[in-house]
Amino acid sequence: MSLDIEIQELTPKLWPALETLFGKNGACAGCWCMFWRLEEGERFADVKGAPAKQRMKALVDEGKAQGLLAFVDGHPVGWLTLGPRRSFPRLDRAPSLRCDDADDVWSVPCFFIHKDFRGQGVATVLLKAALDVMRQRGARTVEGYPVKPPKGSARTSNASAYTGTVPFFEKQGFELVAERPQGKQRVRKALASPARAPRRAASKRIR
Repeated sequence: MSLDIEIQELTPKLWPALETLFGKNGACAGCWCMFWRLEEGERFADVKGAPAKQRMKALVDEGKAQGLLAFVDGHPVGWLTLGPRRSFPRLDRAPSLRCDDADDVWSVPCFFIHKDFRGQGVATVLLKAALDVMRQRGARTVEGYPVKPPKGSARTSNASAYTGTVPFFEKQGFELVAERPQGKQRVRKALASPARAPRRAASKRIR
């Protein structure tokens, strides 16, 4: 039976839902979705945990952290962050993920799905909704950074797949633009102009 998934855009009012979803571990190793947002010279080891949580909350309160939350029966079960590529400074500091047109690109660098809802299509619903949101906000090129398992390995661990997997993105029309033997790849998708004037939806329910 398919899940009845409701998608809502992150707002300061929804911070408690994000906090509930991320739990005491801050989603993964105390990240609080700050890893890709770290500025040059900052070390993740010095920021993770409580400092990362405080900084993420400040970004949410200021409207500077964009993302979507997935709900099932009113409970938060999934998260996806999105935004202009330049809002994730660490991408440009990863040599394999650099690009020449970063100012014109939007990125989808991170997912977090509650362990009880993985493998049930939550991430797919989030990505489809994110493409709609970015299209309405004027994005024309979107990138993802899926992980490719080492040669000989059949699957990627949940801890490594927070950026998604290559097949997952390819099913939504993304294409590899910078392939590596393993680890994080760079994929892209071109978005068509919206058919009508942008209108921000508070939520989207998908069955």
